[in-house]
Amino acid sequence: MENFESFSVPYKINPEYKKKTAYFSMEFAIDQALKIYSGGLGFLAGSHMRSAYELKQNLVGIGILWKYGYYDQIRNPDQSMNVLFQEKIYSFLQETDIKFDININNHPVWVKALYLAPETFGTAPMFFLSTDIPENDYLAQTTSHKLYDSDKAARIAQNVLLGVGGAKLMDIIGFEPEVYHFNEAHALAASFYLYNKHKDVKKLKKQIAFTTHTPEEAGNEKTDIRLLEKMSFFAGVPLNTVREITETWDDTFNHTLVALRFAGLSNGVSKIHGAVANRMWRGYENISKIIAITNAQNGKYWEDAELARQIKKDNYDKYIKRKKELKQQLFDVVADQTGQLFDPNVLTIVWGRRFAAYKRPDLIATSERALELISDTKMPIQMIWAGKPYPMDYGAVSIFNKLVHLSKKYKNVAVLVGYELKLSALLKKGSDVWLNNPRVTREASGTSGMSAAMNGSVNFSTFDGWIPEFAKNGKNCFVVPEVDINLPVHEQDHLDLNNIMETFEKKVLPTYYNTPEKWFEIVKNGYTDVMKQFESGRMADEYYKKIYNKI
Repeated sequence: MENFESFSVPYKINPEYKKKTAYFSMEFAIDQALKIYSGGLGFLAGSHMRSAYELKQNLVGIGILWKYGYYDQIRNPDQSMNVLFQEKIYSFLQETDIKFDININNHPVWVKALYLAPETFGTAPMFFLSTDIPENDYLAQTTSHKLYDSDKAARIAQNVLLGVGGAKLMDIIGFEPEVYHFNEAHALAASFYLYNKHKDVKKLKKQIAFTTHTPEEAGNEKTDIRLLEKMSFFAGVPLNTVREITETWDDTFNHTLVALRFAGLSNGVSKIHGAVANRMWRGYENISKIIAITNAQNGKYWEDAELARQIKKDNYDKYIKRKKELKQQLFDVVADQTGQLFDPNVLTIVWGRRFAAYKRPDLIATSERALELISDTKMPIQMIWAGKPYPMDYGAVSIFNKLVHLSKKYKNVAVLVGYELKLSALLKKGSDVWLNNPRVTREASGTSGMSAAMNGSVNFSTFDGWIPEFAKNGKNCFVVPEVDINLPVHEQDHLDLNNIMETFEKKVLPTYYNTPEKWFEIVKNGYTDVMKQFESGRMADEYYKKIYNKI
């Protein structure tokens, strides 16, 4: 039983990572059993927590225990997607008996803290906050019900819970972090709680590290400053003082900009994104330096051990045998969900990640050429889509459903629901090609292709996010030729689609079917390079050496 009155990390700390750090994130994808995440931000945070444990870092994770998770993706009678909010029960989380109150909307709201011990899933110790307790009225209880609630005021309340609640919890348990790391700006309210302690922005800058994931200024959250004041976002700091310390003189409060002003050091999540972020924010005064620490994924969690063993041994026959076994495991799910029987001997392409317009999930489905290729029997292919749109993003839901209806016309096309950790792993282990075609400059990092390469799936991608740091075109992946990003969006899409089809028909397909030994070389190179550069032990190490120890 942990002692929560004077908490310390319950394992021997590696002296390289001794600085006490609290890592705040709205979502963590740690294990299939703990459904408190929506997509890439959570996958990234989950891998970070695993690597922090493996490296024995002096770090604790702080999140929210979402009663209904993000949502469960289910189907309507016609196979199109539907949304289910279902209560989650987690018997493996430990009650701490810690309850405390914070102000939300100028009312006291009670918060309880639950604990995830390192040995449960192999993570740094973690605390999860909940308002779903009898001491609160129903409205207060709902604050921790749904990740990314669609109501603006509810989302602000969630940010207050994570930021102020998390920072106050650190005081209650006596952990006394030297660094407060905000994974995105959701926990920014913690800054005002900390400011109340020493009334000095310079001291804040010695405590706060900030990671931004958004590569467009317009995509960063902005809120009316008076609504934030009404919701108690500023933790009791008077509005005039808030304006002064954040340099917000109008009524539009820019969360990312303020986080950049409060942080001692900040980072983008790939080299390209680091450069984009510096360009994006260079016109603003008094912001922190923005460096690049490229996202990564945890190899021990993601890779299939037998597949990795055969890749390392350069044993083609045993690799193929294992790959076909993994494909069959995936195809059992395909058959169960869709009634389609896929063939382990056929090239299988997967597009799997959060459904969002800039990721262009349906790009190839708009091409007659692609649809002809799907029907070709000389070099057959199988295509699988999977991913969870934000439930209120009706455009993305519509794209998902369009692909579902398309799949009904082809026996070798499937669209799967339930893209969570378990299905994500099956798709990466069971695919031959991992298709990634975001509109270039829109993907800050993207991480799904990393864990795909850890399982012998070859990345086929536009030149964005982490890919420029990894890609050796034709040697460890296939890269879609770049187009002029200054062209109108519809022209970029048209050119990208043509380039995807050309690359696929002339390079990907012939390599897979005509020169399997060359394909295996690409698989091996992809695996080796991703484990060397994009395994999250490297990332967790860099956060200490490049940020935590520098502020």
